[in-house]
Amino acid sequence: MYVNSGYLNNSRVDFKDYTRPLIVGSCGTYRLYQHPVLPTRRPKGRVDYQLLYVAAGKAHFFFDEQEQIVEAGNIVVYRPGEPQRYVYYVEDHPEVFWVHFTGYDATNILKFYKLLGDHHVFYTGTLPEYKWLFRRMIKELQLCRPYYEELCASLLNDLFILIDRQMEEGHKSNSNTQDLVDTAVSFFNENYNQKICMDDYANSLHISSSWFIKNFRQYIGMTPSQYILSLRMTNAQSLLENTDYNVTQIASIVGYENSLYFSRVFKKELGVSPAQYRKQKRQELAELEDGSL
Repeated sequence: MYVNSGYLNNSRVDFKDYTRPLIVGSCGTYRLYQHPVLPTRRPKGRVDYQLLYVAAGKAHFFFDEQEQIVEAGNIVVYRPGEPQRYVYYVEDHPEVFWVHFTGYDATNILKFYKLLGDHHVFYTGTLPEYKWLFRRMIKELQLCRPYYEELCASLLNDLFILIDRQMEEGHKSNSNTQDLVDTAVSFFNENYNQKICMDDYANSLHISSSWFIKNFRQYIGMTPSQYILSLRMTNAQSLLENTDYNVTQIASIVGYENSLYFSRVFKKELGVSPAQYRKQKRQELAELEDGSL
């Protein structure tokens, strides 16, 4: 199981605070690999708001004791004091990000972005930018650098804006197109490390590749090839941070037969080589553990 999280002032106690408009209390992510099940149950809820984003796979939520399976591309919003119950199963390959927040304007902000209503689940699509914003909040909470509280609030607001924009564009688009793109996203998430020919994939759906690429880009914000590249780089980063696999092994795992080519692509996208990236992340972790930051 992969877990990465950060907490305001390194405190895991949930809290409400009305001294500022929006305050991020904690942020994190879970990804199950071997752990069979990860349940969460809070009968009395929490004192703050919680937003969960299902980035891959699916998760099982229970509202009024009724199970609802929430798939990738959806968020779940819990109000303060609402009972919480949800379960992740390894066979569903879930990757979930979460953020807890409070503030005297938190309710109004959620209403403004249409994230409070009669239901808990909102379809938002699977943009890589969502992961970037969550990971940036996690990092800021871990490092506690000057003005990190203000930056986290700004990043959370950016997340709300992006979610609202995607929901608006989703409502305007054709439902059949949404289904085709959603199917493609799920397929790419499961097969990103394989060779995928866009012409062959489009033909399998009886649509033209140009139409598919155009609508995928309009809906997701990037081409299918760019989306697959983002999946490869994201998973390569995770493997570099959390395993001892060498660069050649990681290249093979994420879909590159040539490790030198993988290293060139990684450096182009991330600005550093895989080896440099691993060294930087392990140095940051060591500094966090010895309290030098």
